[in-house]
Amino acid sequence: MIRAVIHALSDQPLLVDIEEMPTATDVSLVCFNVRTIDGKRPKFVDRKTSTFLFPLASIRFVEVYSAEEAVEEPGAEAEPEELEIDAGFLRRVREA
Repeated sequence: MIRAVIHALSDQPLLVDIEEMPTATDVSLVCFNVRTIDGKRPKFVDRKTSTFLFPLASIRFVEVYSAEEAVEEPGAEAEPEELEIDAGFLRRVREA
């Protein structure tokens, strides 16, 4: 995996993992493990195991980390595991 930062045309940068560098004939970038710069999952991501296709037409540039910089960035494991919502809690919220 290659660690990279996608700089979109009109959005905040995203940290991603890619399997290979894009070529001149590619029209999209295949990404895994999409997260914000601070290591959190963006709101549009339902599952962190999903694969994403970003059209290159919507990307200003892609910043690729060198092998030395590809170590885990701070905050990458700050995201908590998926939590189940307690049914009793939901009932109390509805009653309030």
